[in-house]
Amino acid sequence: MSARLELIPLEGFPEVAPGDDLATLIHASLEHNGLQLQAGDVLVLAQKIVSKAENRYRRLAEVEPGERACELARQADKDPRLVELILRESREVLRVRKGVIIVEHREGYVHANAGIDRSNIQNDSADPRVLLLPQDCNASAARLREALGARCGIAPQIIINDSSGRAWRVGTVGLALGCAGLDPLFNQIGDCDRFGNRLEVTEPAVADELAAAASLVQGQAAEGLPVVLARGARLRPATGDARALLRPREQDMFR
Repeated sequence: MSARLELIPLEGFPEVAPGDDLATLIHASLEHNGLQLQAGDVLVLAQKIVSKAENRYRRLAEVEPGERACELARQADKDPRLVELILRESREVLRVRKGVIIVEHREGYVHANAGIDRSNIQNDSADPRVLLLPQDCNASAARLREALGARCGIAPQIIINDSSGRAWRVGTVGLALGCAGLDPLFNQIGDCDRFGNRLEVTEPAVADELAAAASLVQGQAAEGLPVVLARGARLRPATGDARALLRPREQDMFR
């Protein structure tokens, strides 16, 4: 692993609209920032720009809430149309309280409100819309990696990140919803520490760690820095994806 890590935001990144080619935008932004991809580089993208490019917008006026959505909306004090979208994007509702619905997203990760958001999108109060998570973050990451490899001559490792709360601590951190070209876990089980003790459970979630580090640079408000080039991470190449980070249900002690 790396002893030195650089996190370089792509400044001046344009607003992303449905149908935009992210590979083209990133390639142009790299050139604008005087950067060229190097072997081992990782690009961390905010989920929101992937969702925008894939037109994952939904107008609430077009959503007809069902009985279950109306019931949960009363419990959570939320718009029933938004709750209907949350249910459509979820496998299971895990917890409900005023202001939040915790679900298992259809892609397997546990997320508040199925990751559906209104922040950092243009909106009309008379015709509100929301933005859903990408249809398949891992597939999006793989497509982007291939396209950038064709344009730049080097295929960077890709992480798509989003902010998420944690069960035991206050605040949000970035985590990897999708990745391509890297092993999201660094399995050190069987290795020895500095004193010769054999490691039995050590398996850092390096994709999540890098997603969180990049999130610190990206910011959460008006920073406008959705893409971060991480250089020096030296993550192991692999053909897997972020599904490796999902704890199997039978090992989940908190459900």
